[in-house]
Amino acid sequence: MEKKLAIGVDIGGSHIICAAVDLESACVLKETCAVKPVNNQASATSIMSIWASCLGEVLEMVPVDQVLGVGVAMPGPFDYLNGICLIRGVAKYENLYGFNIGDAIVSSLDVPDNFKVRFINDASAFAVGEAWAGKASGVKRSVSITLGTGFGSAFIEDKIPVCDGPDVPARGCVYHLPFNGEIADESFSTRWFLRNYSKLSGKEVQGVKELAEIALTDKSIMNLFVQYGDNIGTFLAPWLNKFKAEKLIIGGNISNAYNLFGDVFEKRLKTGKCFVKVELSDLKEDAAVLGSSYLFNENFWKAVQHALPLM
Repeated sequence: MEKKLAIGVDIGGSHIICAAVDLESACVLKETCAVKPVNNQASATSIMSIWASCLGEVLEMVPVDQVLGVGVAMPGPFDYLNGICLIRGVAKYENLYGFNIGDAIVSSLDVPDNFKVRFINDASAFAVGEAWAGKASGVKRSVSITLGTGFGSAFIEDKIPVCDGPDVPARGCVYHLPFNGEIADESFSTRWFLRNYSKLSGKEVQGVKELAEIALTDKSIMNLFVQYGDNIGTFLAPWLNKFKAEKLIIGGNISNAYNLFGDVFEKRLKTGKCFVKVELSDLKEDAAVLGSSYLFNENFWKAVQHALPLM
Protein backbone atom coordinates (compact mmCIF):
# COMPACT_ATOMS: atom_id res chain seq x y z
CA MET A 1 0.00 0.00 0.00
CA GLU A 2 1.34 3.43 -0.97
CA LYS A 3 2.06 5.72 1.94
CA LYS A 4 -0.03 8.90 1.95
CA LEU A 5 0.31 10.31 5.46
CA ALA A 6 2.81 12.74 6.93
CA ILE A 7 2.92 14.33 10.35
CA GLY A 8 2.95 18.11 10.37
CA VAL A 9 4.39 19.99 13.33
CA ASP A 10 4.14 23.67 14.21
CA ILE A 11 6.63 24.85 16.83
CA GLY A 12 5.37 28.01 18.51
CA GLY A 13 6.95 30.14 21.20
CA SER A 14 4.81 28.59 23.92
CA HIS A 15 3.43 25.34 22.50
CA ILE A 16 3.77 22.56 19.95
CA ILE A 17 0.99 21.31 17.65
CA CYS A 18 1.26 17.98 15.82
CA ALA A 19 -1.19 16.17 13.56
CA ALA A 20 -1.27 13.60 10.79
CA VAL A 21 -2.09 14.97 7.35
CA ASP A 22 -3.55 13.09 4.40
CA LEU A 23 -1.37 14.28 1.53
CA GLU A 24 -3.90 13.20 -1.10
CA SER A 25 -6.81 15.20 0.28
CA ALA A 26 -4.75 18.01 1.91
CA CYS A 27 -6.66 17.35 5.08
CA VAL A 28 -5.52 17.55 8.70
CA LEU A 29 -6.79 14.45 10.51
CA LYS A 30 -8.29 16.27 13.48
CA GLU A 31 -8.64 13.16 15.59
CA THR A 32 -4.84 12.82 15.60
CA CYS A 33 -4.12 16.40 16.70
CA ALA A 34 -1.97 16.80 19.82
CA VAL A 35 -1.06 20.07 21.54
CA LYS A 36 1.32 20.61 24.46
CA PRO A 37 2.59 23.72 26.25
CA VAL A 38 6.35 24.29 26.13
CA ASN A 39 8.62 26.43 28.28
CA ASN A 40 10.92 27.79 25.58
CA GLN A 41 13.59 28.67 28.17
CA ALA A 42 13.75 25.15 29.61
CA SER A 43 16.70 22.82 29.10
CA ALA A 44 17.18 21.15 25.74
CA THR A 45 16.38 17.77 27.32
CA SER A 46 13.10 19.07 28.74
CA ILE A 47 12.01 20.70 25.47
CA MET A 48 12.86 17.65 23.38
CA SER A 49 11.02 15.41 25.84
CA ILE A 50 7.81 17.42 25.42
CA TRP A 51 8.14 17.53 21.63
CA ALA A 52 8.73 13.78 21.50
CA SER A 53 5.76 13.14 23.78
CA CYS A 54 3.49 15.19 21.51
CA LEU A 55 4.71 13.38 18.38
CA GLY A 56 4.37 10.06 20.17
CA GLU A 57 0.69 10.74 20.80
CA VAL A 58 0.10 11.25 17.08
CA LEU A 59 2.05 8.13 16.14
CA GLU A 60 -0.10 6.09 18.50
CA MET A 61 -3.12 7.03 16.39
CA VAL A 62 -1.77 6.29 12.90
CA PRO A 63 0.09 3.25 11.53
CA VAL A 64 3.79 4.13 11.39
CA ASP A 65 4.24 2.14 8.19
CA GLN A 66 1.84 4.57 6.49
CA VAL A 67 3.75 7.68 7.61
CA LEU A 68 6.26 9.15 5.19
CA GLY A 69 7.89 11.23 7.91
CA VAL A 70 7.63 14.28 10.13
CA GLY A 71 7.69 17.81 8.75
CA VAL A 72 8.52 20.56 11.25
CA ALA A 73 7.67 24.27 10.95
CA MET A 74 10.42 25.86 13.04
CA PRO A 75 11.29 29.48 13.84
CA GLY A 76 14.72 30.65 12.80
CA PRO A 77 17.56 31.06 12.71
CA PHE A 78 17.80 27.40 11.83
CA ASP A 79 19.70 25.15 9.42
CA TYR A 80 16.59 23.80 7.71
CA LEU A 81 18.41 21.39 5.40
CA ASN A 82 20.39 19.70 8.18
CA GLY A 83 17.96 20.13 11.07
CA ILE A 84 20.31 22.07 13.36
CA CYS A 85 19.02 24.81 15.64
CA LEU A 86 20.91 28.12 15.35
CA ILE A 87 18.74 30.21 17.69
CA ARG A 88 20.88 32.42 19.87
CA GLY A 89 20.54 35.90 21.35
CA VAL A 90 16.73 35.76 21.64
CA ALA A 91 14.65 34.74 24.63
CA LYS A 92 13.34 31.45 23.25
CA TYR A 93 14.81 28.02 22.53
CA GLU A 94 18.38 29.24 23.07
CA ASN A 95 19.21 26.02 24.91
CA LEU A 96 18.67 24.11 21.67
CA TYR A 97 21.52 25.96 19.96
CA GLY A 98 23.70 23.52 18.02
CA PHE A 99 21.34 20.57 18.53
CA ASN A 100 20.52 18.32 15.59
CA ILE A 101 16.77 18.35 16.15
CA GLY A 102 16.06 15.76 13.46
CA ASP A 103 18.38 13.17 15.03
CA ALA A 104 16.98 13.94 18.49
CA ILE A 105 13.41 13.39 17.30
CA VAL A 106 14.18 10.06 15.63
CA SER A 107 16.15 8.76 18.61
CA SER A 108 13.33 9.63 21.01
CA LEU A 109 10.54 7.92 19.06
CA ASP A 110 9.75 4.29 18.37
CA VAL A 111 10.50 4.59 14.66
CA PRO A 112 13.05 3.08 12.25
CA ASP A 113 16.50 4.67 12.17
CA ASN A 114 15.89 5.86 8.59
CA PHE A 115 12.66 7.66 9.56
CA LYS A 116 12.64 11.06 7.83
CA VAL A 117 12.35 14.43 9.54
CA ARG A 118 12.33 17.56 7.40
CA PHE A 119 12.24 21.24 8.37
CA ILE A 120 10.95 24.54 7.03
CA ASN A 121 10.67 28.07 8.39
CA ASP A 122 7.43 28.52 10.34
CA ALA A 123 6.20 31.56 8.38
CA SER A 124 7.03 29.81 5.11
CA ALA A 125 5.12 26.72 6.27
CA PHE A 126 2.06 28.88 6.98
CA ALA A 127 2.29 30.42 3.50
CA VAL A 128 2.79 27.03 1.80
CA GLY A 129 -0.22 25.62 3.65
CA GLU A 130 -2.34 28.53 2.46
CA ALA A 131 -1.08 28.10 -1.12
CA TRP A 132 -1.72 24.35 -1.07
CA ALA A 133 -5.03 24.10 0.74
CA GLY A 134 -6.14 27.57 1.84
CA LYS A 135 -7.20 30.98 0.59
CA ALA A 136 -4.20 31.29 -1.78
CA SER A 137 -4.69 27.92 -3.49
CA GLY A 138 -6.26 29.43 -6.61
CA VAL A 139 -3.52 31.90 -7.50
CA LYS A 140 0.04 31.70 -8.79
CA ARG A 141 1.60 34.43 -6.64
CA SER A 142 0.65 35.13 -3.04
CA VAL A 143 2.09 36.69 0.08
CA SER A 144 1.16 35.45 3.54
CA ILE A 145 1.86 37.28 6.78
CA THR A 146 1.40 36.29 10.41
CA LEU A 147 0.84 39.07 12.92
CA GLY A 148 1.56 38.11 16.52
CA THR A 149 4.54 37.89 18.86
CA GLY A 150 6.58 38.29 15.67
CA PHE A 151 5.94 39.49 12.13
CA GLY A 152 6.15 36.46 9.85
CA SER A 153 6.00 36.64 6.07
CA ALA A 154 6.65 34.64 2.93
CA PHE A 155 6.38 35.23 -0.82
CA ILE A 156 5.01 32.24 -2.74
CA GLU A 157 5.02 31.33 -6.43
CA ASP A 158 3.42 28.04 -7.48
CA LYS A 159 3.47 26.88 -3.82
CA ILE A 160 7.25 27.45 -3.57
CA PRO A 161 8.71 30.12 -1.24
CA VAL A 162 10.65 32.74 -3.19
CA CYS A 163 13.67 33.67 -1.06
CA ASP A 164 15.88 35.52 -3.50
CA GLY A 165 15.67 37.52 -6.70
CA PRO A 166 14.71 41.06 -7.71
CA ASP A 167 11.03 40.83 -6.72
CA VAL A 168 11.50 39.98 -3.03
CA PRO A 169 13.52 41.29 -0.08
CA ALA A 170 16.56 39.41 1.20
CA ARG A 171 15.61 35.97 2.62
CA GLY A 172 12.15 36.29 1.10
CA CYS A 173 10.68 37.93 4.20
CA VAL A 174 10.20 41.42 5.57
CA TYR A 175 10.61 41.28 9.36
CA HIS A 176 14.19 42.61 9.21
CA LEU A 177 13.49 45.57 6.93
CA PRO A 178 13.58 49.10 8.36
CA PHE A 179 10.44 51.05 9.20
CA ASN A 180 10.11 54.25 11.24
CA GLY A 181 13.57 53.94 12.73
CA GLU A 182 13.32 50.30 13.77
CA ILE A 183 12.87 46.94 12.08
CA ALA A 184 9.43 45.84 10.87
CA ASP A 185 9.29 43.07 13.48
CA GLU A 186 9.18 45.74 16.19
CA SER A 187 6.65 47.87 14.30
CA PHE A 188 4.07 45.22 13.46
CA SER A 189 4.22 42.65 16.26
CA THR A 190 2.44 42.51 19.62
CA ARG A 191 5.37 44.41 21.15
CA TRP A 192 4.42 47.56 19.24
CA PHE A 193 0.93 47.56 20.76
CA LEU A 194 2.13 46.87 24.29
CA ARG A 195 4.85 49.50 24.09
CA ASN A 196 2.54 52.21 22.76
CA TYR A 197 -0.27 51.37 25.16
CA SER A 198 2.16 51.71 28.04
CA LYS A 199 3.25 55.14 26.75
CA LEU A 200 -0.37 56.28 26.52
CA SER A 201 -1.67 54.93 29.81
CA GLY A 202 1.28 54.04 32.00
CA LYS A 203 -0.33 50.60 32.31
CA GLU A 204 0.43 47.14 30.98
CA VAL A 205 -1.78 44.54 29.34
CA GLN A 206 -1.23 40.88 28.50
CA GLY A 207 -1.82 41.11 24.77
CA VAL A 208 -3.64 42.56 21.79
CA LYS A 209 -6.86 40.69 22.58
CA GLU A 210 -7.22 42.69 25.80
CA LEU A 211 -6.40 45.92 23.97
CA ALA A 212 -9.02 45.17 21.30
CA GLU A 213 -11.67 44.97 24.01
CA ILE A 214 -10.54 48.29 25.51
CA ALA A 215 -10.52 49.93 22.06
CA LEU A 216 -14.28 49.48 21.69
CA THR A 217 -14.85 52.16 24.35
CA ASP A 218 -11.58 54.11 24.34
CA LYS A 219 -10.88 56.28 21.30
CA SER A 220 -7.18 56.71 22.09
CA ILE A 221 -6.70 52.93 21.98
CA MET A 222 -8.81 52.66 18.84
CA ASN A 223 -6.42 55.17 17.30
CA LEU A 224 -3.56 52.76 17.99
CA PHE A 225 -5.23 50.19 15.76
CA VAL A 226 -5.88 52.83 13.10
CA GLN A 227 -2.21 53.86 13.21
CA TYR A 228 -1.16 50.21 13.02
CA GLY A 229 -3.29 49.58 9.94
CA ASP A 230 -2.07 52.71 8.21
CA ASN A 231 1.57 51.88 8.95
CA ILE A 232 1.44 48.29 7.79
CA GLY A 233 -0.35 49.29 4.60
CA THR A 234 2.34 51.87 3.89
CA PHE A 235 5.05 49.31 4.54
CA LEU A 236 3.64 46.39 2.56
CA ALA A 237 2.22 48.07 -0.54
CA PRO A 238 5.55 48.52 -2.41
CA TRP A 239 6.59 44.89 -1.84
CA LEU A 240 3.20 43.48 -2.80
CA ASN A 241 3.33 45.52 -6.00
CA LYS A 242 6.92 44.55 -6.75
CA PHE A 243 6.10 40.85 -6.35
CA LYS A 244 2.85 41.25 -8.32
CA ALA A 245 1.00 39.39 -5.57
CA GLU A 246 -2.53 38.33 -6.45
CA LYS A 247 -3.54 37.64 -2.85
CA LEU A 248 -2.40 38.63 0.63
CA ILE A 249 -3.33 36.14 3.35
CA ILE A 250 -3.27 37.32 6.95
CA GLY A 251 -3.01 35.09 10.02
CA GLY A 252 -1.71 35.30 13.57
CA ASN A 253 -3.38 36.46 16.77
CA ILE A 254 -3.48 40.14 15.81
CA SER A 255 -5.60 39.24 12.78
CA ASN A 256 -8.44 38.51 15.22
CA ALA A 257 -8.68 42.30 15.66
CA TYR A 258 -8.78 42.94 11.90
CA ASN A 259 -12.15 44.64 12.27
CA LEU A 260 -10.33 47.44 14.12
CA PHE A 261 -7.60 48.11 11.55
CA GLY A 262 -8.55 46.32 8.33
CA ASP A 263 -10.44 49.16 6.64
CA VAL A 264 -7.65 51.69 7.07
CA PHE A 265 -5.06 49.05 6.10
CA GLU A 266 -6.82 48.24 2.83
CA LYS A 267 -7.43 51.94 2.13
CA ARG A 268 -3.70 52.63 2.57
CA LEU A 269 -2.86 49.78 0.17
CA LYS A 270 -5.10 51.34 -2.48
CA THR A 271 -3.51 54.75 -1.85
CA GLY A 272 -0.23 53.02 -2.69
CA LYS A 273 -1.81 51.74 -5.92
CA CYS A 274 -1.82 48.21 -4.52
CA PHE A 275 -5.01 46.36 -5.39
CA VAL A 276 -4.14 42.91 -4.07
CA LYS A 277 -7.05 40.85 -2.74
CA VAL A 278 -6.75 40.64 1.06
CA GLU A 279 -8.14 37.64 2.94
CA LEU A 280 -7.96 36.38 6.51
CA SER A 281 -6.78 32.82 6.99
CA ASP A 282 -9.47 30.23 7.65
CA LEU A 283 -6.86 27.53 8.28
CA LYS A 284 -5.15 29.51 11.06
CA GLU A 285 -2.69 27.19 12.90
CA ASP A 286 -3.60 24.32 10.58
CA ALA A 287 -1.84 26.21 7.77
CA ALA A 288 1.64 25.62 9.24
CA VAL A 289 0.78 21.97 10.03
CA LEU A 290 -0.29 21.48 6.40
CA GLY A 291 2.72 23.38 5.04
CA SER A 292 5.22 21.39 7.07
CA SER A 293 3.62 18.06 6.11
CA TYR A 294 3.81 19.11 2.45
CA LEU A 295 7.58 18.62 2.66
CA PHE A 296 6.72 14.98 1.94
CA ASN A 297 5.25 15.78 -1.45
CA GLU A 298 8.40 14.77 -3.31
CA ASN A 299 7.94 17.26 -6.15
CA PHE A 300 7.63 20.06 -3.63
CA TRP A 301 10.61 18.77 -1.64
CA LYS A 302 12.83 18.77 -4.74
CA ALA A 303 11.71 22.28 -5.65
CA VAL A 304 11.99 23.84 -2.19
CA GLN A 305 15.41 22.54 -1.12
CA HIS A 306 17.31 25.36 -2.85
CA ALA A 307 15.31 27.90 -0.83
CA LEU A 308 15.75 26.34 2.60
CA PRO A 309 19.28 27.68 3.26
CA LEU A 310 18.05 31.19 2.47
CA MET A 311 15.19 31.21 4.98
